[in-house]
Amino acid sequence: MSDDRDELAGYVEIWWQAVNDFLDLLEEVPEEEWTTPTDLAGWDVRACASHTAHLEGVLAGNPEETAEVGEPAHVTGPMGHYTEIGVVNRRDASADAIINELREAVTKRHTALLADPPTDGGAKPAVIFGGVPWTWRTLLRNRPLDVWMHEQDVRRAVGRPGNMDSAAARHTAEYLAESLGYVLGKKVGAPVGTSVVLDMEGSTPFAFEIDKNGRGQRVQPPAEPTTTLHLDRESFVRLAGGRCAPEPGKVTVDGDQQLGGQLLASLATTP
Repeated sequence: MSDDRDELAGYVEIWWQAVNDFLDLLEEVPEEEWTTPTDLAGWDVRACASHTAHLEGVLAGNPEETAEVGEPAHVTGPMGHYTEIGVVNRRDASADAIINELREAVTKRHTALLADPPTDGGAKPAVIFGGVPWTWRTLLRNRPLDVWMHEQDVRRAVGRPGNMDSAAARHTAEYLAESLGYVLGKKVGAPVGTSVVLDMEGSTPFAFEIDKNGRGQRVQPPAEPTTTLHLDRESFVRLAGGRCAPEPGKVTVDGDQQLGGQLLASLATTP
C-alpha cells in the first residue's frame, strides 16, 4: 500500500481553509441577497450554499437525500440531477440554517479526517456522494476546487470580489490548468506536434504538446509554441469552470490565433 498521507493531508488543509472562507463570506451576505442569480444557470446564492451543504453532509456521514427534482432546463446529466437534490431540499431553509448545517458537516468531517487520515491516494473512500467512482486522491483534490468555485460564484453575484490569492485559489486554477492537454487533443483535435502554453498570472506556465497518439502531454514550455494564452487567474478559472464566454480584453493570444480562439471556446471542463 502506498503512503500518500502528506499529499492527501495537504488537500485536506486547503479544503478546510476553503470551507471556512466560504462560511465567512456566507455570513456576510444578507438574507435578501440569497436569491441573487449567479453565473451558474438556474442557481442563485442559496443554491450554491445548499449544494455545498448537501455534499459535505453526505461526506460527513449523513444519509443520502432524495427529492423530486423534475426536469429543470439547466440540468444536463445524471450528476447535475444529483446535485440539484440538495438545492431542492433547502429551498425553504433560512440562510442561517444552511450556514449552520454546512459548518456542522465540515467540522465533523475535518475532525474525522484528522483522527484517521487517509494514507493511500488510490484507495476508495468508504463514503462518497452520488456513488461516483473516485479515489481518495480525486475526492480530496476536488473538494477545495468545488468549494472555492462556489465561493467565487457567490462573490461575483453579490459584488464582493476577493480571495483570488488563497491556497484554494491557486489549487483550483492549477488543477483546472491540467486539463488543457485534454482540451487541445480531444476537444479541439489539434494535429501531432501542436503545442500550447498557458501563461496564467500567479502560476508557473503550463505547456502541452500533441504526441503521436493524438494526446496532449504536458511538456516543458517550448521556445516557439504554436499558441500562447496570456490571462489572469480569475479569467482562466471562469472560462475553465464554464462560468462565462471569453471576454474582450481579458485574454491575449500569441501565435496561431485560430487555434487560440478554439482553445478559449473549449476551455470549459467543469460545470
